[in-house]
Amino acid sequence: MSGLHKWVFLVLSATQFILGMLGNGFIVWVSGSSWFKNKTISLSDFIIANLALSRIVLLWILLVDGVLIVFSSKVHDEGIIMQIIDIFWTFTNHLSIWLATCLSVLYCLKIASFSHPTFLWLKWRVSRMVVQMILGALVLSCASALSLIHEFKMYSILGGIDGTGNVTEHFRKKRNEYKLIHVLGTLWNLPPLIVSLASYFLLIVSLGRHTQRMEQSGTSSGDPSTEAHKRAIKIILSFLLLFLLYFLAFLITSSSYFIPGTEMVKIIGELITMFYPASHSFILILGNSKLKHMFVGMLRCESGHLKPGSKGPVSL
Repeated sequence: MSGLHKWVFLVLSATQFILGMLGNGFIVWVSGSSWFKNKTISLSDFIIANLALSRIVLLWILLVDGVLIVFSSKVHDEGIIMQIIDIFWTFTNHLSIWLATCLSVLYCLKIASFSHPTFLWLKWRVSRMVVQMILGALVLSCASALSLIHEFKMYSILGGIDGTGNVTEHFRKKRNEYKLIHVLGTLWNLPPLIVSLASYFLLIVSLGRHTQRMEQSGTSSGDPSTEAHKRAIKIILSFLLLFLLYFLAFLITSSSYFIPGTEMVKIIGELITMFYPASHSFILILGNSKLKHMFVGMLRCESGHLKPGSKGPVSL
């Protein structure tokens, strides 16, 4: 990779990193200030704050990972540094994705309206169920990170084999097994994707039925319930689109480790990967009336007249 390409990557990475830190840091500051002042916080605000905090950590990991790939690829691919980065990235990545999924489920159960007994049972127990999902997300994130230990052991064995040049049929199978484990690791992302898709379609159906009832009764379609549906749908849809882009970039980056001469592909994948945690924070801000009001006020240099409210960020 030429020196120009390295500096272009560094500038783009630094830009996304700074924007992501500003957006996620703003969410943490507003939510944390309200929590500290009121000594209480709603479940949605708690999820949003922790989601932003996890993405701050994720942005740092991605920045360090990208810089090492570009300027010191040998150090990145060998030894304990790669293992530490992968473990922290795996834990933070899965936790961030599951927190966004919990937020989608919370919005769906609070806003959508169905008369089915199963949905009503979930709606009545929404807070308890979402808390259990968060705890389950922590367990799954830890499990996914710990599963890397076996993968690293296999990686070390394969590294020793490549160094001696003595590759038998048994070790070729081990190498294929290592590659398979690495690829199957992406399947950890499928359950939250499916849950978020289900939440999105339930909100679409609920909005359609609600709009139909409003038209039949002659009521304006701009009522608070309709607006809440639309805001929730926009937030979940943006998460799904960015997540699919993020997932595609991760697949590109992962596959590049097994294909020689794909350093540029790996760099492009790293840039796309960083776009997801950096940009989604601004979508959360614009989809939340309280956060949006304070953010616009700060951009207008009127932050001195805007302090975190006593109720914290408004839930959808």
